Amino acid sequence: MRYAAPVQVAERAPAKQPRGLFLLFGVEMWERFSFYGMRAMLVLFLTDVQRGGFGWSKPAADKLFGTYGFCAYALPLAGGFLADRFIGTHRSMVIGAFIIAAGHFCLAIPATPTFFAGLILVVIGTGFFKPNVSTMVGQLYRQGDPRRDGGFTIFYMGVNVGGLLGPLVCGYFAESPRWGWHYGFGAAGVGMVLSLVSYLWLRPRFLAGIGDPPVRQKAATSASTSSAPAPARVPLTRIDRDCLIALVLVIVFTIPFWAAYEQTGTSMNFFAAERTQRHLLGLTIPATWFQSVNPLILIITAPIFAWMWTALARRGREPSTPVKMGAALILMAIGFAIMVAGARLSDSGALVSPLWLVGTYAFHTFGELWLSPIGLSTVTKLSPPRLTSLMMGFWFFATGAAEYVAGHLAGLTERVERGEMFHLLGGQADFFLIFVFSSLATGLVLFALAPLVRRLSHGRDV
Repeated sequence: MRYAAPVQVAERAPAKQPRGLFLLFGVEMWERFSFYGMRAMLVLFLTDVQRGGFGWSKPAADKLFGTYGFCAYALPLAGGFLADRFIGTHRSMVIGAFIIAAGHFCLAIPATPTFFAGLILVVIGTGFFKPNVSTMVGQLYRQGDPRRDGGFTIFYMGVNVGGLLGPLVCGYFAESPRWGWHYGFGAAGVGMVLSLVSYLWLRPRFLAGIGDPPVRQKAATSASTSSAPAPARVPLTRIDRDCLIALVLVIVFTIPFWAAYEQTGTSMNFFAAERTQRHLLGLTIPATWFQSVNPLILIITAPIFAWMWTALARRGREPSTPVKMGAALILMAIGFAIMVAGARLSDSGALVSPLWLVGTYAFHTFGELWLSPIGLSTVTKLSPPRLTSLMMGFWFFATGAAEYVAGHLAGLTERVERGEMFHLLGGQADFFLIFVFSSLATGLVLFALAPLVRRLSHGRDV
C-alpha cells in the first residue's frame, strides 16, 4: 500500500463515525464555500454591462463557464496521480489550498488579466485539492465497513454547507450596490484560507498518519530492513481489473447527470435573474441566492439518507450502487419536468413564482444524494489502494466533461427558444425538455446494466 494504514476498526464496526471525518467535513465545507460562491456569480458577472462586468453574450459566458468547470474537474486526474505516486494526499491538499486562495484573491482585483490569472490558479489548485480530500475520507474505513456510505453522506454535507453559505455571502457582496463583483470574489478567497488554517491546526490530532506521502510510508514500514531492496510493484489481479471496469462504467454514467445538474450555474441562473419574481416584502432577492436552495435542502435531508443507507446495509437490503444512480437520473428527469412547466409560463413574458425553481432544485437534490456521495464511496471500494487517488481524479474528470457539455448546451438556449434546432413545446420549455429525455433514458439503461456491474464488483458492497 502507498498510504498510511486506515484507522483500524474492530471486526464489528463501531456505530460512531471516525473523528477525522468531521475535520475533513470542515475542510471541504470552506473549500466549497469559495468554489460555489464564485461559481454562483460567474456568468452573471461576465454578462453584466452596468456594474463593471465584461458585457459578454450569454452563449460566450456559458461556454467559458463550461470550459472553466471542465478544467477544474479534469485536473484532479493529474492531482490524484501525483498524490498516489509522489507527494501523498496530505501535501497535495495543502498545495492546492494555497493556490486556490491565491486565485480567488487575484479575481478580487478589478482587471481583466488578473481575472483570467485567478481562474487559472483556481483550476490548478482544485486539481491538487479535490480528489485527495475524498480519498482521505475513504482511508478512514476498512474494506466492508458498513459505516462507509453513511460517512460519505455526512462528508457530503460539508460540501453543501459550503455550497449554501458561499452563494449567500459572496452573492450578497457581488450584487450589492455598495460593494460589487470583486468583493464577492474576495470573500470566496477568505473561505479558502479558513479551510487551510483549520486543516493544518487540527490534522495532527484527528488525522495523524492519514495521507502521508509514499516515501514516508515506505520508510516507516521498512525501517528495520533498510538494507533490503524495495519490493516490486504488485500487478493488478483479474478481480482488480474487473472492479476497475465496473467503476469506469459507473463513472461514465454520471456524465449525463452532471451535464443536466450543472444547468444550475448557467441556464437556470439566467432563469432566476430574468424570468423569476424576486421581489419579496419590499426586498429584491439576489439571483445568486437561488443557488443556495439545493444545498439547503440537502443539508436538511442528508442525515436521513446517511441513517437510511447504514440501516439498510445492516439488514442486507441496501440497493446496489447502479440502482441508486439510476434512481438519481429518474429524479433529475422529474425535476426538469417541473422546470419545463415553469418555462412554459415564463415564455409568455411574465415573471414566474420562485417555487418552480425551488421544486426543480428539490428533486435534483434528492437525485444528488442518490448519486454523488454514493459514487465517492464506490471509488474507494473498487479502486486498488495504490490507484485510489487516481481513480478519484477520474471521477472528477467525468464531472469536468459534464461541465463542458453543460456549458456548451446552455449556450444553445436562445437557438432552441427560437425553434432553430427543433420544436416540440416551443420557447425555453423545449430547452429544459432535453434534460428530461436524456436523464430518463440514461437512468433506464443504468438499471439494465446493474446486474453486470454487480458481477464485475466481486461482492465489494457495490
